[in-house]
Amino acid sequence: MNHINEDDLHAYADGLLPADRRAEVEAWLAAHPEDAARVQSWIAQNRALHAVFDEVLNEPLPLELVRAASRRQAKPVRWYRAAAALFVVAGVGFLGYGIGLRSAEAPALFATLPQAAAIAHVVYSPEQRHPVEVDAQHADHLVAWLSKRLGHELHAPDFKKQGFELLGGRLLPGETGPVAQFMYQDGLNRRITLYVRRDEAKQAETSFRHAREDGVEVFYWVDRGLGYALSGNVDQAEMGRLADAAYRQISP
Repeated sequence: MNHINEDDLHAYADGLLPADRRAEVEAWLAAHPEDAARVQSWIAQNRALHAVFDEVLNEPLPLELVRAASRRQAKPVRWYRAAAALFVVAGVGFLGYGIGLRSAEAPALFATLPQAAAIAHVVYSPEQRHPVEVDAQHADHLVAWLSKRLGHELHAPDFKKQGFELLGGRLLPGETGPVAQFMYQDGLNRRITLYVRRDEAKQAETSFRHAREDGVEVFYWVDRGLGYALSGNVDQAEMGRLADAAYRQISP
């Protein structure tokens, strides 16, 4: 048996060894219980880190990164620097988030709703091949699945009278847990998205509020334990009418 060093043990814990070398390491561990205990602790640590941070990989991209990406051809070096900086900021912010979330006040949580919805809209609405996880042909399954994940009965508003057809939806990670996103498209290929998340802070029901996030019009409100945000690159007045239609169907 070849000598097993520290690098081999770490590679084994990370699942990076080829089959033959892995067998050698396993034989070594069987004969060296102290090393086996260390490796098991590393594996447990890896699993714990994945459980905490894997959802970050599916989070919507920050608007700053989306804007930087749109300029990548003109300034490639600066784009990579911006991406790296945002990654570091996001990592630090996530660690702080885990500590500070429980003390966040309801208004602060509610204030993040339009930006989070706009980011999700900017990231997913341009997609042509995979704009949604579950398409409109399986709308009943989509609504039931998202309702189960959020632990709350959801409804996908019907915007046919306003000229928008349901494309489908997807599940997203959010600040307070799972988030549902429904996507619609009209005959001009304009898309709007409805972002729905649980209101863990027990915010009182609110009337419509409006925000413009980097050119995205967002109408948002809280009703019956859920926060809603309708987003789109559509005229503000038209978005207001769509939001009103959504509210009337969701909260008759």
